[in-house]
Amino acid sequence: MAKKSVATLQTGSKRLTKAIKMVKSPKTGAYTFVEAVMTPELVGEFLDKK
Repeated sequence: MAKKSVATLQTGSKRLTKAIKMVKSPKTGAYTFVEAVMTPELVGEFLDKK
């Protein structure tokens, strides 16, 4: 199971969220981190996506 982290960022009038998830590589089995900054509404889609 990959770990998930979400931080809320506020810049001016926009509210943004930085989401970080660990993804296991199918080739090596090593974990890598995938980071993205997005609106809070899109966080669920990002974390559910493989």
